[in-house]
Order: sequence, then C-alpha cells, then structure tokens
Amino acid sequence: MATPEATVATGSKYEPVIGLEVHVQLLTKTKIFCGCSTHFGDPPNTNVCPVCLGLPGPLPVLNKRAVEFAVLAATALNCRINETSIFARKNYFYPDLPKGYQISQYDKPLAEFGYIEIKTANGPKRIGITRVHLEEDAGKSLHDGLPDSSEWTSIDLNRSGVPLIEIVSEPDISSPDEAHEYLTRLKEIILYTGVSDCNMEEGSLRCDANISIRPRGQVQLGTKTEVKNVNSFRFIRHALEYEIGRHEEVIESGGKIVQETRLYNSGEGKTYGMRSKEQAHDYRYFPEPDLLPLVVDDSWRQQIIAELPELPEARRARLVTQYGITEYDAATLTSSRTLADQFEEAAAAAKNPKRVANLVQGELMGRLKAKGLEIEQSPISMEGVAMSADLVESGAISGKILKDLYDLAFECGEDFPAIYEKEKPQQITDSAAIEKIIDEVMDGNPKQLEQYRGGKKTVIAFFVGQVMKASKGQANPTLVNELLAKKLEE
Repeated sequence: MATPEATVATGSKYEPVIGLEVHVQLLTKTKIFCGCSTHFGDPPNTNVCPVCLGLPGPLPVLNKRAVEFAVLAATALNCRINETSIFARKNYFYPDLPKGYQISQYDKPLAEFGYIEIKTANGPKRIGITRVHLEEDAGKSLHDGLPDSSEWTSIDLNRSGVPLIEIVSEPDISSPDEAHEYLTRLKEIILYTGVSDCNMEEGSLRCDANISIRPRGQVQLGTKTEVKNVNSFRFIRHALEYEIGRHEEVIESGGKIVQETRLYNSGEGKTYGMRSKEQAHDYRYFPEPDLLPLVVDDSWRQQIIAELPELPEARRARLVTQYGITEYDAATLTSSRTLADQFEEAAAAAKNPKRVANLVQGELMGRLKAKGLEIEQSPISMEGVAMSADLVESGAISGKILKDLYDLAFECGEDFPAIYEKEKPQQITDSAAIEKIIDEVMDGNPKQLEQYRGGKKTVIAFFVGQVMKASKGQANPTLVNELLAKKLEE
C-alpha cells in the first residue's frame, strides 16, 4: 500500500477531489421536534418521549431556536437563506433509528451557495458550500463485551432527535491539507456564532469525507469513496492521505475503485470497507407530511442575523487597524472568541496594546500550552496581563522580573496582581548601585573585557547578561546598557 508521504508527493499524475459533509449539533436545550432535553451524558434512554422514540400517533413540532441557530450559521458561511424550505423523510434502516426514517431536508434546503476562504501555499482559495440544511440526529448503538468475551449491543436513544445542521461542501478541496484548513476555519466560524460547542469528543461535530482521484487535467470525476466516523481533524487528514494512496495503487494495478463507505482505524492508519455507498434514490426521499414548509421571511431573517457577532476575519482586520498589531498577532488573538474578547478588554485598559499582544502570545499562551490548559483555565487574567504590560512599559519591572512573576503565578495558581502584591519586586534604577554591579562583573571577567576592548563589540551582550544575572533581573535594562557602554570604553 502506498504510504501517506507518497500520496502528497509533487509530480503525481493524479489529482485528488475532496468534498466534506460536516454535521454540527445545535446548542439548543431541547430536541428539534419535541421537548426532550439535549443534555449530554445523562443515563441512556432517559431523555426520550413518544416523538423521539418513533411511537405511533405523536406529531413533530419544529424547534424555533434550532431554525434561528441554523440561519445564523448559514449566514456566517455566506449562504443564501431560502425563504421556503421543505422537510423530507430520508428512509433507511438502522437499529438506532426507531422510526425507520430520518427527518431531514433534501431538494429544498434551508440555505445554499455559501463559501469559506482558506489559506493555501498558493494563496487564498474559496471553497464552495453547496447547502446547509436542518435535520434530526439518530440514536447511538453501544457495543461492549461481557466477561465471557461474548459481545452485546444496546441502543441509547437520548441523541435521537437532537437538532443538527449538515454543511455540505463543493468538491473544491484538492488536498488533505486543504481539508484540514477548511475544517479548522469552519469550526472557528461556528464557534464564533455560538450555535454549537463543536465538541468532537461528544459528537457535536462530525465529518464524513468524500474522496476520488482523476488524471491531472481531466474534467470528469473519478469514483468516490466516503470515509465516516473520524473523530479528529488530524485523523481526517491522515485518512484522506491513506485513501489517495490506496486509490492510486488500485488504479495503477489495473483495478477499479468501488463506490463504498469506509471506516478509518487510527491505530493502524488504514481504512476498511464498511458497506456499499448509497445513492440519493436509495433513501426514497419524500416530503414530510407532518410538517409544514419552513418559511423564513425577510423580517424574521433580519431579526435572527442581528444576533450575529463580528466574525473572525473581520475582527482580525479591525484589530490590526485599531491596535496597531501585526496580522500574525491578530490571527493568534482571534483564534477563539473568548480569547479575542479578553484581549480587547485588556488592550482597552493598557497603555500599550502591542505589548499586551506580545505578552499574551509569548508569555501567557506559551505557559498554557506547556501545561495543557485552555485560556479559560489561565491563572493570569487579561486584567493581570494588562497590569504587567503597564509595569514593564513604565519601567517599574524588567522583562526578567515579569517572567519570574508569571512563573510564580502559574506555580501558585494565582493571578498576576496578587503575586505582584506579595512579592513587591522593585527594579533597581539607582545608577550607583548598578555601577557597583558592573564593576564587579568586569573585574570577574577579564578575558571578555580584553576581547571587547580589542574590538569585539558584540561581547557587550555577555556583560549585560551577567549584570542582569547578578542583579537577579532587577536592574533597569536601559540603564545597564547605558552604563556598561560608558564603562567599557573607559
């Protein structure tokens, strides 16, 4: 089998064509067609009623908030919201689908013709979004083993009827890396809108990938396979790399690709055939007789999109202009809505927003990453970052003192203001005291002194480091440099 590295090698005579179908669970309190709770982790089959159990008689009633969330997400993805959309029955048999059909949308979806801009090695690229439609989730099959090693399967219908949107991309994605970037941007946008938590571990965001290959320059698409149930963006990239290599090997050996659904085994880094891939007609779609057409007129649509927050790309552009930070800084600081909100609060209170941005990226995020913490778990608040930035800006503390205080804050789990109040570190600004330290450092390093006076001026950095070390980072760096330059030339 071709290795993943081989699949992305330049010069291959084949090109991949990739389309993604992303299911996003909407963050409503109740299900899409009944009043049952959507809370995750409750005991199996406790959040159910005759509607989501598929019992005869009860009728579905559409959740208004689910529609509003779907419109928000579709608008954020640059889609056209259709004034009228139709619910349909998608018929298929699964043990965890009690009605024997899923209520979804087919030929008249809620929204169409959207796009996401992604960054590639060749510059920006627009990935089209075919449609965004509403549907209900199925239940969940649970598999386990008994002590005698026999297998049993049970069904949990708590998830049955949970509201989803399905976001279907155009086959515009040309590599596993582009797929990863698309999913990253998509998740970022959805999180900004607040319509979902996108928790892949809990199944709030799930992705199916369709992949085919064709000779470079050919217009006609090849036979596609679908990879399902991949639980991370990294594994989706690996699964696509593997499938591209497998497709190439099958075709080169004279075989034919079979249209099928495959599962990815992350432990082995391979995909395995699951079942033949269904066509749309296999589902026998027909309009849902128990639901009226969904009408989102312009007045309602305007009310909904008034809730739409500033989205990541627009916010990045504004931060660059408003705070004078770089595009890289802005991209980092807007990676989540929470981080961006907190940064703006700190930047508004600080004397130098650029210094706040640098401290967040260099000092705060580095420590959080090292400890595996999210920004919400940081012991140092953004108010603390702003305070520390102002102290450095005014010369009250040095960069070395700041680093030590940040380390202590993370060690003790306390915010920066509390640590600063305890330690009361004072920067040495007395010229006489600093000169005394400089004299001691120069006397203790005659070899380096000779090198400097022999013309090797870069040695001054060594002396600066030694003075700062001797002063335990408390000497004013600007004063140290001024006095050192003067004394070394004497």
